[in-house]
Amino acid sequence: MAKSKTIFYCNNCGHQSGKWIGKCPACNEWNTFVEEVILKDKTLVKKGAVKSVPTAINDIKSDREERINTNSIELNRVLGGGLVLGSIVLFGGEPGIGKSTLLLQVALNLPDKKILYISGEESQQQIRIRANRIGINNDECYLLNETSTEVVFKHCDDVAPDIIIIDSIQTLHTDIIDSSPGSISQIRETTSQLLQYAKTTNIPVLLIGHITKDGNLAGPKVLEHMVDTVLQFEGDRHYGFRILRSVKNRFGSTSELGIYEMVSNGLREVINPSEILLSNRENRASGVTIAAMVEGQRPLLIETQALTGTAAYGTPQRSSTGFDLRRLNMLLAVLEKRAGYRLSSKDVFLNIAGGIKVDDPAIDMAVAAAIISSFEDVEIAPNICFAGEIGLSGEIRTVSHVENRISEAEKLGFKRIVLSSYGIKNITIKNTSLDIIPVSNISELIDVLY
Repeated sequence: MAKSKTIFYCNNCGHQSGKWIGKCPACNEWNTFVEEVILKDKTLVKKGAVKSVPTAINDIKSDREERINTNSIELNRVLGGGLVLGSIVLFGGEPGIGKSTLLLQVALNLPDKKILYISGEESQQQIRIRANRIGINNDECYLLNETSTEVVFKHCDDVAPDIIIIDSIQTLHTDIIDSSPGSISQIRETTSQLLQYAKTTNIPVLLIGHITKDGNLAGPKVLEHMVDTVLQFEGDRHYGFRILRSVKNRFGSTSELGIYEMVSNGLREVINPSEILLSNRENRASGVTIAAMVEGQRPLLIETQALTGTAAYGTPQRSSTGFDLRRLNMLLAVLEKRAGYRLSSKDVFLNIAGGIKVDDPAIDMAVAAAIISSFEDVEIAPNICFAGEIGLSGEIRTVSHVENRISEAEKLGFKRIVLSSYGIKNITIKNTSLDIIPVSNISELIDVLY
């Protein structure tokens, strides 16, 4: 019997060491090394002659990559136009967020493709029950319960699928590595084998990955470097909305997102999210504004809610949902310094309606307007929206995709939009009924509000 070998792996970057060390020399993180028993069976490692040859770059054909239409508008948008042949896509997200439902729904919506759905966590009966709930039949979707990569590859050769789905990568293991499934060495080795299989057979592979309590994908960071695309499936389980966000994409933009709504029969695509995010606006109140933001190339109009009040316990509270808390503190400091609002003794609560997390700096002006409205307890007209970034000197800075923001606001029935005066000089707006209001600083914004 072969002697076991112990190796220490860094949880953060996957760096190997023969002994435990406190600080990783590769990523400089502390206390990230874990011990694993590893044994490579040399008889299982395939040996072959070198078949690759160097090729001049001008002799390589640069045709556009062929993509598979997933029959999902949102998923196609995030992938950059479809699923590229031979690519590996990693889906990450919290437990119960809907990763398995999304990929099973994609598999059932492709009747002209042969799909092999490999599950190491659920039985075939459980997956069949979910398929019945989704309500889509597909005779070309095959289910397999297996965790050994060697057996999986044998079934792939027999079935000859067009797309492979694995739920999840943490359940797979290979006999080459003598360690438990889900360990760092097993995840690295199984992903490497799947990567080699996908590139040689030109079959796309979709992987589901678990995340840690910190919100990162389980396993070393090298796993994200190995795959072609990393998609993060996120959302508050108390809300029905789910956001599919591209973290890494070798074949498209990383700023795109897809929006879904969790319903009883699966995930429903939200083609026009602005109408849903602005649906509950019958009761008017102070502290409510509408922000015209853009995610990737997609314009969204979302509701921003702010509430200010006197601090009851001396120390003011700062709370933010869906918006960066440090950015909120910066905006409060600008309002106090440049506009004279005494907010240092006020509790300030900010909420982005719908449970959506916002990164677009163009929402700054809507947040500031909502805080001012709540501070003065004066309502803001419901037919006006805002798009502008606020600097530390109180100036309103220009934002990108102004034309898309104006078109989306006009389509949803808004009458006025407040923009930076520096950004509307170089845009060409044709046949728009919106009243464009330019502002250059916080003082002009306050004049527009009142």
